[in-house]
Amino acid sequence: MLTKEAVMHVLSGIDDPELKKPLTELDMIKYVNIDGGNVTVGVTLTVPGCPLKAKISSDVEDGVGLIEGVDSVKVEFGVMTDEQRDRLKEKLGMAPQAEGQPATIVNFAKRFIAVSSGKGGVGKSTVTSNLATALARLGKKVGLLDADVYGFSIPRMMGVTGQPTIIDDKIVPLRKGDNIQIVSMGLFIDEDEPVIWRGPLLHKAINQFLTDVMWDDLDYLLLDLPPGTGDVTLTIAQAIPGAELLVVTTPQATATHVAGRVGKLAEKTNMKLIGVIENMAYYDHDGQREYIFGKDGGKELATKLGVGLVGEIPLMTSIREAADNGQPVAGEGTPDQVATFEAIAKTIESID
Repeated sequence: MLTKEAVMHVLSGIDDPELKKPLTELDMIKYVNIDGGNVTVGVTLTVPGCPLKAKISSDVEDGVGLIEGVDSVKVEFGVMTDEQRDRLKEKLGMAPQAEGQPATIVNFAKRFIAVSSGKGGVGKSTVTSNLATALARLGKKVGLLDADVYGFSIPRMMGVTGQPTIIDDKIVPLRKGDNIQIVSMGLFIDEDEPVIWRGPLLHKAINQFLTDVMWDDLDYLLLDLPPGTGDVTLTIAQAIPGAELLVVTTPQATATHVAGRVGKLAEKTNMKLIGVIENMAYYDHDGQREYIFGKDGGKELATKLGVGLVGEIPLMTSIREAADNGQPVAGEGTPDQVATFEAIAKTIESID
């Protein structure tokens, strides 16, 4: 039967596509008017020009349209007042900090894992995006922060586009599926546009990504660091006292040598070094392993740093192609590829 209660019941099952909570719970339903079989629903958007306005309209029309007796559904949009946005932020746990109090960083994730490398080109971002995907497949809620402000690549590798919505200086991260939230400088500027900043601005951007983002209550926040031991790594170490460090290297002596410096940095900044991942470990040619970049470099580095070798990832064209196409093999690859990254994710889960 077509009643306002029936319409509201349907609307209670429709989520805001960004905030992943029901429109009714977020107080986004302003009114429901019924005229015979014609239903008009007033929806109050968080910000003007909401990028997912069409998605909300479609979901409401499709959902309400299934109620018996409905002939047509019309969605009318408005925008929240400042007071309504303040109430929304309280609902989302984003109430403003008390004056003079520092922003709290370590309250939204159980574990913060920074993924680092000594040098560029070892596949650190590919590993990070696949690790995030593998953890999400295991049912974990994962945040993925692309902290490589100058050389961002996570948006392309994860297949996400578009600018995040900003509600009163709070950033709503983009989503990949239900379990992965993503923030990157690459979501705010054109992919080909250079970021020309000095250290202080870099420090400010990283802190903003930690404190001014509407992260869910996460199991993991993975931070894709730039290569080396520069400003960003130091900023992360200072901002997140309980941060863990995962080092990615290739077997090549040059790569493992400079990756060792990252491990030493962990000691000096009190970050917990949890393991080494060896990428491009070998090339499988007709069932025979060819060690193009050398053999056991990752294992030797792990031994030197006093941690475990978390995993070995083969050199495969399909892994690179999947990253370029925004479909990490940990979710879309062959059974062997999925199993490789799932095993790495489970190993990391087991580390205390």
